[in-house]
Amino acid sequence: MKNITLYFAALSVLIIISACSSNEQQGVENYGGERTVPAVEAVEARFGSLPLEERLSGVVAAANQIDMYPRISAPVLEVFVQDGDRVQQNDVLIKLDDSEYKEQLKQAEANLRITRAQQRQAEAELNEVESQMRRQLALNERDLTSELEMERVQALLESAEASYELARARVEQAQSSVDEQKQLLGRTEIRAPISGTVGQRSVEPGMLVNTGTMLFTIGDLTRSKVTINLTERMMQYINRGQSVRIFSETLGDTVITASVSRISPFLGAGSFSTTAEIDIRNENMALMPGMFVNVDVLYGESEQATVIPLSSIYRNPNTGESGVYVATGFGIESEFLENSENELANLSNPVDTEFRPINVIARGRETAGVEGINPGEWVVTVGQNLLARDARDTARIRPVGWNKIIAMQRMQPEDLLKEIMNSGVAQNSVNNL
Repeated sequence: MKNITLYFAALSVLIIISACSSNEQQGVENYGGERTVPAVEAVEARFGSLPLEERLSGVVAAANQIDMYPRISAPVLEVFVQDGDRVQQNDVLIKLDDSEYKEQLKQAEANLRITRAQQRQAEAELNEVESQMRRQLALNERDLTSELEMERVQALLESAEASYELARARVEQAQSSVDEQKQLLGRTEIRAPISGTVGQRSVEPGMLVNTGTMLFTIGDLTRSKVTINLTERMMQYINRGQSVRIFSETLGDTVITASVSRISPFLGAGSFSTTAEIDIRNENMALMPGMFVNVDVLYGESEQATVIPLSSIYRNPNTGESGVYVATGFGIESEFLENSENELANLSNPVDTEFRPINVIARGRETAGVEGINPGEWVVTVGQNLLARDARDTARIRPVGWNKIIAMQRMQPEDLLKEIMNSGVAQNSVNNL
């Protein structure tokens, strides 16, 4: 409504000035011989339904956007990429000092060789005891050995088997240590986990980095993801697959259409809200990661009713009553001023107007469905304050199309003033003063 109010104020003044200038040039007498009849803009009311929408704020991220951190602590030797570089998955981005990890690997490999030698020794001892046991069993079958000797050899066998199992476990432990050191050594080369574009580089050669040091952000800029927050109430009517419109000041007149891709079913503790994500193709790179955007989620239509622009709804500051000014005497057969040299050439001759209270059935982003107005009637969208100020019931009407009034309602305040001041209306008005 801030945009609409500013539009009222600026354009109303310009219309009055131009209307006065036109009256003087055409020799039209002031209404009642005292005051110039106010000039206002009006649009024809329609019959139809309103798109129901919820406007939310969203944050843009690149597809698969991740922040990269080292998995070890070490000084940085080389950095191979800059901000904006395109990389492929598994490309080397950073080389860390690996001297310490190479030394640790050598020690682990030496320990592995020792444990393997101990395993072979334990295996040989086990084989020898097993041979003794086989001989004792053969002697026992011929009653050539004592029970005591059998028990002694059996104890030796159990001890040799335990020593061999211990040696094998030590070898496995040493092998695991070698594998771990190889893995740590491999982490001295930091590689791209995905294909994408590098940004937010915060690492330089010589830095000592650790697992808490962010190095880069990487993401696929050709695909974007917009995240919005949904309240518990919104989840009752916003669903996956519903259409959305995305726009922002940065995008200018560009409006991106997409659909809700996914909604988290879990509400945040304390916030009672959740997140929804919108996947978007971004080949032209219009969406930048971190950008804030407005998101209109379209979730249905209202019942059929008379539809008018929101800018036509006026609240009288004197009475506090809200309603619409209707140009009751205006239609296709209305007569217009002639031979005007500016954009107000389609100003009508004076016609009757009246203020009507309305009942708003449904309210959209730019329009409202109302009761109390008939389709086809012309409702004032700019200049209501001129009619209310002096309780006027007559005005000159400038008809405007729906596309123009909707576009004006969407414009930012500074754009509105620039548009109006640069228009022919403004220039001609100033020249006629």
